[in-house]
Amino acid sequence: MTNSLYPHGSRRTPLPPAAVTSLQDTAAPSPASAPAAATPPATGQASARAGAGKPGQRDAFFDNAKYLAIVFVAMGHCWEPLTDGSRSAEALYMFVYTFHMPAFIIISGYFSRSFDMRPDRLRRLITGVAVPYILFEIAYTLFKRTAGGDPDHPFSLLDPWFLTWFLVALFVWRLTTPLWKIIRWPVPVALAVAVLASVSPDIGDDLDLQRVLQFLPFFVLGLFMKPEHFQLVRRREVRILSVPIVAAALVLAYWAAPRMTSAWFYHRDSAQELGAPWWAGVVMTLALLGCSLVLTACFFAWVPRRKMWFTVLGAGTLYGYLLHGFLAKGSRFWGWFDADWVHEPYGQIAVTVIAAAVVTVLCTPPVQRIFRFAMEPKMEWAFKKDATQLARARNRP
Repeated sequence: MTNSLYPHGSRRTPLPPAAVTSLQDTAAPSPASAPAAATPPATGQASARAGAGKPGQRDAFFDNAKYLAIVFVAMGHCWEPLTDGSRSAEALYMFVYTFHMPAFIIISGYFSRSFDMRPDRLRRLITGVAVPYILFEIAYTLFKRTAGGDPDHPFSLLDPWFLTWFLVALFVWRLTTPLWKIIRWPVPVALAVAVLASVSPDIGDDLDLQRVLQFLPFFVLGLFMKPEHFQLVRRREVRILSVPIVAAALVLAYWAAPRMTSAWFYHRDSAQELGAPWWAGVVMTLALLGCSLVLTACFFAWVPRRKMWFTVLGAGTLYGYLLHGFLAKGSRFWGWFDADWVHEPYGQIAVTVIAAAVVTVLCTPPVQRIFRFAMEPKMEWAFKKDATQLARARNRP
């Protein structure tokens, strides 16, 4: 049907307004990056509190959760050299590794719900995930060759080193998002994939596919979570119930510390590669998934809902994640943990505080501005102009 005032299409229908996008960290995009139509409906207070608010407005809860999760990541890395001589450090290490990355990945999935194969989103995936992966893989390789005293350490984009596995995983998970949206039972299928991966030693180390597949259920779960699910775990009774659950988890971790290897929590090896029978992969995958979901819910229950002094740092968590890796590995290369005082209780507390402070600084806006060229490059020169944007520019008065 044509407009009666302008028959035969002599005047074009105005193009829709350009979508306003805001700066986001690739580990967990801000609510502003998702169009309102792609956000699950919520009503009243739940909508205002769970990230379904006005476009361009960040939700303090998710920024707080991302910041606290990255602090736990940094503390876990500083505890790793202490685990050999301290049962308490090993217990805390296993406890934190049960939920810190699952929490991060669930949030990543939650804010990937609107991802499709639209050109602008593919460009953001390349500039915000693929390019940082390449740059940091090069930087980590050079760092290990120089500071690590391994001049023959090979450079390979197929073999992520240390922290860069998460960028590979995020790239793969986001690309498969449209697939999970069309199948009937996405979470059970993702869980089946994780279980099969845990008993498949032939997968190998390329692209850290074991981690990609074994952590997959958390991302898919996040894809199908709604604001009311986060409201549910933030209820007062859940916070109260989480206290004895966390206490019991710490006791269980202290008991398990000398009896099992913490390698199960990395999800980077099959059961056979860990010296266990194949069926142990099935049992451990399901058991760890359950433990991770429970402790992640406890973590979310205690994340502040209001704006805090560290809320602004939630937008820079990927900066802190990747940059603190140089210090985490450098501390081993340079023998910082060889000092006896570090292994004393007061030394372990001091190291923990230092790790939290360092990663906090690395998430700050000044650090983001310095390293934005590597983490969020625009790279407009590398992409073709979008036809819609060109048409909009021509019609702009």
